Amino acid sequence: MAAAATATPLSLPIIDLSSPDRISTANSIRQACIEHGFFYIVNHGLDNEFVREVFDHSAKFFSLPLQHKMNLARKEYRGYSPLYAEKLDPTSLSKGDPKESYYVGPLADTASLNQWPSEELLPNWRPTMESLYWKELGAGKELLSLIALSLNLDEDYFEKIGAIRKPSAFLRLLHYPGEMGSGEEICGASAHSDYGMITLLVTDGVPGLQICKDKFKQPQVWEDVAHVEGALIVNIGDLMERWTNCIYRSTLHRVMPTGKERYSVIISSVLLGPALRVSS
Repeated sequence: MAAAATATPLSLPIIDLSSPDRISTANSIRQACIEHGFFYIVNHGLDNEFVREVFDHSAKFFSLPLQHKMNLARKEYRGYSPLYAEKLDPTSLSKGDPKESYYVGPLADTASLNQWPSEELLPNWRPTMESLYWKELGAGKELLSLIALSLNLDEDYFEKIGAIRKPSAFLRLLHYPGEMGSGEEICGASAHSDYGMITLLVTDGVPGLQICKDKFKQPQVWEDVAHVEGALIVNIGDLMERWTNCIYRSTLHRVMPTGKERYSVIISSVLLGPALRVSS
């Protein structure tokens, strides 16, 4: 594979979920999904104070001794995953991605499979993460109604076909230690696309996220995704790309180290419902 070109700044559209002009908003989403596969959303239901509380709780968990975290080691895709345990790019020659993760699965029917730190160890940790899960899931459902409009479908299309009746959404807390250094040969999260329908990302403001709009072009050109205060970052996944006959773009992305500690939270949604294929 040819060496990647130096990253350049990128300007992505900002979508206001509260806008009364839903047709115009849907058209903006359509353009963003075709051109970038990434965009920002605002007025999504997560206020800045709550987001700070989430990152405070996340930092408290990841600062625990390793053995405490390994007591909650990932099972059934739920729980703690240590440094280097995952490698998102299987072609990478690294020993693994230098990040640690914590997974929370769907809360509605399979909550018993989730693992939680004890209330004594981390007070109010579980209810905070459960609240985050429902808030992000709510934002995702609202966004999907606009995505349906952007595809010239009824805005309740996904609801009518039963696709959001039982969403399989996973929440992931991510921590990138700052001491990993920086350099082209190191990725905090190696290059990948997301397999689901949509992903919503909250970051703590530390940079590092980059996207490559043309994954088949060599050398690859990477662009930095800036932090926008109060906004969530949204990207389209492989499932949505396939369902739209590749009209909407599931974009290759990665996280590069900057020498600073970095926290982020992701909710990825795979909807369990009838297959969708549109050609609009």
